[in-house]
Amino acid sequence: QVQLVESGGGSVQPGGSLRLSCAASGSIFSINDMGWYRQAPGKQRELVAAITNGGVPNPKYADSVKGRFTISRDTPKNTVYLQMNSLKPEDTAVYYCTADNFDVETARYLKIWGQGTLVTVSS
Repeated sequence: QVQLVESGGGSVQPGGSLRLSCAASGSIFSINDMGWYRQAPGKQRELVAAITNGGVPNPKYADSVKGRFTISRDTPKNTVYLQMNSLKPEDTAVYYCTADNFDVETARYLKIWGQGTLVTVSS
């Protein structure tokens, strides 16, 4: 079984920065894409950023965070990061890490989720 554990959430003032980390552990066979979603109160969960595995990194971002957030990964450590700069109150949400993990029983990549970490941006 593979688990994702996030860290780095907290409270920050508008304009501040936070860095989220997410490490995969357990019986890892192969992990493909990793990413971050968020869910604000009363809103649907949305993709924030995602990054592929291997080769030249090809990150993608939600329009609302382009130029402010940067996703990166340490593939040997099965860890993904989200550097968040110039934070705004509308970035307040629970942030979830995801990974496309290869399930040996089904021979498919299945998306797994972390438990979430709260980011609050407020003055």
